[in-house]
Amino acid sequence: MTTDTGINQRLLQAFIIQAVLISVIALLGVYAARYVIGDILIQRALDDEASHYWTMYEKDKHRPRPNTYNLTGYIKSLDQNIPKAFLVLETGLHKLTDNNSDFYIVHVSEHKGETLFLEFDGEQVSELALFFGIFPLAAFLIVIYLSGWVSYRFVSHAVSPIIKLAKILEELDPQSEEFSEKLKQALPENVDQEVAVLSEALSDLSERIESFVVRERNFTRDASHELRSPITVIKIAADFLLEDESLTEAQIKPVKRIKNNAADMEELIEALLILARESDSALSYEPVCINDVVSEEIDRTNNLLLNKPVQVNVDEKNKLFVIGSDKVLSVMIGNLIRNAFSYTDEGSVNITVSANELVIEDSGIGIAKEDVEQMFKPFQRGNNKQRGGYGVGLTIVKMLSERFHWPIDIDSQLGSGTRVKINFPEASSD
Repeated sequence: MTTDTGINQRLLQAFIIQAVLISVIALLGVYAARYVIGDILIQRALDDEASHYWTMYEKDKHRPRPNTYNLTGYIKSLDQNIPKAFLVLETGLHKLTDNNSDFYIVHVSEHKGETLFLEFDGEQVSELALFFGIFPLAAFLIVIYLSGWVSYRFVSHAVSPIIKLAKILEELDPQSEEFSEKLKQALPENVDQEVAVLSEALSDLSERIESFVVRERNFTRDASHELRSPITVIKIAADFLLEDESLTEAQIKPVKRIKNNAADMEELIEALLILARESDSALSYEPVCINDVVSEEIDRTNNLLLNKPVQVNVDEKNKLFVIGSDKVLSVMIGNLIRNAFSYTDEGSVNITVSANELVIEDSGIGIAKEDVEQMFKPFQRGNNKQRGGYGVGLTIVKMLSERFHWPIDIDSQLGSGTRVKINFPEASSD
């Protein structure tokens, strides 16, 4: 399974995700630092200030209250200028705002009936949080981002030869006879050992593939000539014998069987040669009328229905045209019609041509549900193996349907017949 995302994009995504996670964690750390500074350290410092003042107050009742740039103290019984908001506060630490929205902290403590108010400038807490949180956070993030970016660039540079190699392979034509040589010339130099091994392996593989393609091309060419010639001779000889009026009915029957089997063998060879080709460029592509192919294949295989009470019905709802090879379509449709005729002893074979699909339905012996998928495997010949054929018809049909993207669906029940549907997604109809 492949994705549309390249290695560089995945590395960049990983870098961005890492940076976001680090930023979130760092921000949480700042808020935690602010909490520690504001609610723990400040309270502890003010507790110590209050305890120290009460100790000194025991020695000198007239000792001045704390009065610094950030801290102001008030004794309830001695000071008249205590803010009214303080008087209702209970013992402990309180956070208040004045009319100017300035933030300040008030610490309230009691000692032997006296109450001490310590007012601390809350803005200093924010400054401390900024100094001890934001500035270190900014420096930390800058270092993290720079180190991450350097790591990304280093890793990207390390994998760039592989990316370059993938682009080279994408641009080269594997069907070209100079594929292997062009690949060798295009491979990057001065790369890491692993990339060099991969490049060498790809080069060797391309040479082997090129050799296999040449051998396959030569075989298909030779097989096409060598196999068709004797079959043509057999067909001509059978036709010559059938013209002999001195032959009896018992002698004509095996001659016709020889001719039919020779025709089947010719179709089989044609199908196998189509499948053996690596490229479909040798096939002619033009609008093919499915209705005409059906009519031709019925005429060609009609002899399979001799002496059978079988009615062939063709329902042409549309004229169906498919851009493809007439040879391929003849092989596919011919195999399906031949199967329908071979496995139907009585009843009917109904062929329907409609928009985008061809349906062939028979009332033959059918196939058990558990055997339907097996029918696409080579040398499977249904429930009755005495009806001829080579057991590769449906295999060829399935392979051609997958190769040319014409989905096929088979629905069958034992004893109730078989229904085959071929879908042509890009077909046109009249």
